[in-house]
Amino acid sequence: MAGGTADQGRLDLDLSTTDPIPAEPTGGAGSDRLGLPVGSRVVRVLPDLAAIDRPFDYLVPPAWADDGRGERLVVGSRVRISLAGRRVGGWVLEDNVVPPPGVELRQLTKSSGLGPSSEVIDLARWASHRWAGRLNGLLGTASPSNVVESLPRPPPRPTVQPTVNTWGMRAFQVQQTIVRLPPDADVVPLAIEAARKGDALVLLPTVSAAEKMAARLHSKGLPVSLAQRQWAQSASGGLVVGSRSAALAPVGNLAAVVVVDEHDENYQEERAPTWHARDLAIERARRAGIPCVLTSPSPSLEALEWGELVVPSRKEERDGWPILDLHDRRDDDPMRSGLLGPRLVEILRGAEGDPVVCVLNRRGRSRLLACNACGSLVRCSEHQVPLIQEDEDMLSCPVDGARRPQVCDECGASRFKNLRAGVARLREELEALAGRPALEVTGDTDVTDGGLTGHAVYIGTEALLYRVDSAARVVFLEFDQELLAPRMRAAEQAMALLIRAARLVGGRSSGGRLVVQTRMPEHEVLQAVLHADPGRLAEAELARRRLLNLPPWSALAKVSGPPAGEFIARLGSPDGIDLMGPRDGAWLVRAPDHGRLSEVLAAVERPKGRLRIEVDPPRA
Repeated sequence: MAGGTADQGRLDLDLSTTDPIPAEPTGGAGSDRLGLPVGSRVVRVLPDLAAIDRPFDYLVPPAWADDGRGERLVVGSRVRISLAGRRVGGWVLEDNVVPPPGVELRQLTKSSGLGPSSEVIDLARWASHRWAGRLNGLLGTASPSNVVESLPRPPPRPTVQPTVNTWGMRAFQVQQTIVRLPPDADVVPLAIEAARKGDALVLLPTVSAAEKMAARLHSKGLPVSLAQRQWAQSASGGLVVGSRSAALAPVGNLAAVVVVDEHDENYQEERAPTWHARDLAIERARRAGIPCVLTSPSPSLEALEWGELVVPSRKEERDGWPILDLHDRRDDDPMRSGLLGPRLVEILRGAEGDPVVCVLNRRGRSRLLACNACGSLVRCSEHQVPLIQEDEDMLSCPVDGARRPQVCDECGASRFKNLRAGVARLREELEALAGRPALEVTGDTDVTDGGLTGHAVYIGTEALLYRVDSAARVVFLEFDQELLAPRMRAAEQAMALLIRAARLVGGRSSGGRLVVQTRMPEHEVLQAVLHADPGRLAEAELARRRLLNLPPWSALAKVSGPPAGEFIARLGSPDGIDLMGPRDGAWLVRAPDHGRLSEVLAAVERPKGRLRIEVDPPRA
């Protein structure tokens, strides 16, 4: 094969360098009609290269039949190959294949142990088509992080007592179930019930949540392994617990699947392909013919359309939600009120307990400034967007990060009015109002060495809800910006914030309270939490989405990147497909269902360049 290191950056542009080299037919006594030695074994290998999404044929070295490597080589095995002048990894997709005639095949260079099973490979193929991405990225997720030569013996089947939870027993009576559990509910009984079925897969939104679940199940004497970290043990059987990537993890003899908090956005992969672990788990269970159970305090519309809803008793659900205090800002003095309403004083000064967590999804000191002298908004001269005040002396552009001194372009003044304060500015006001120090926390805050412990008041973005373990009160300082966000799933995403906050304060049975400042107290999200009845939100959202022909009544993909315009031009106007855009350099492609969407996207030849296709975009 031709090609050297100079070709590595353009493998996707010139695949001719990776084609097999034609050879003269030999047909000798020691070869077959294809010119291969008699008894040759040929496998089809997909390279582990992002730029290449096609397999190539390779010979299994004859020596491997003598030392046992040939016997261990199966579909899914990881190998090393020579391709375009370099050694790369890959996966065996097919075994004992017949190569095209008149080609000269190279041999595999190394065996790298076990990889995903043929069932998982088929599932990954489906996912790559469903989410318009490359297969090798999904196979990388499904593979162990180290070399696994063999699997341990399956663990003994434990004796598991039936759960006493009524909803836990009902959950597995049908194949497709969505259990609406309050935020304070314990999902361990559901995982135990899954273990009674046999080897089971349990997904949770985060790695830390998976680790806690695995520890609790292990303490009950159940054979548990953490997906990816204990790949070989997972493949041998027992309970397999993990986060998003565990949807592709090996499981011995899969008998049940549980997805906890299916509404959580952490289940969706941010990189392309933007696959969703919930949907992958659903398809995996369907193919195996086993029960799949989803849980959520407020199930997504996709889940409600998929399965049968199981709800605990009204008392159990109500007790599992915290009390919601709605501070209606419409009653405040418009001339004197800022983001900190007068009713927050008692909460902030510790009358209702510590710590108090205040959430505002705006970083920096200010997100919107106006000149004190001329009243002009402070905007970037190039992009015409409001400049952000990250500190006292400098302004920055949110588009390219360019920084400039704090001076008005219109009149040269240097004093500004803060029209939309960020968390940095609010921290100063909180300290003055509370009479005690407040800690600012964002996604960039270092949480090592116990840096978030021992404080009475916290202020930060929604990342703060994942950085503290508990709180006496959680206060949302400006929740209306979440309710009114220009996104299709704004209501569901706002509810997810309240669910996360509810877990920090606990249910009403233990005195848990949330505080929300709003000018929209009648919004269905707030009313659903106020009455501990998530059905109020689901009913309103389903009607709204149906009217607008939005998911789950349709399928969406977002196309962006420099070559997006060329891709949309090549797409044309297929039957049943709606194109929306461009907006900020991106287009939305809408189809009646995911089958049609995948078919249309796969039919378009992708232009050169960094094209990004997000199927089921969470922030559209």
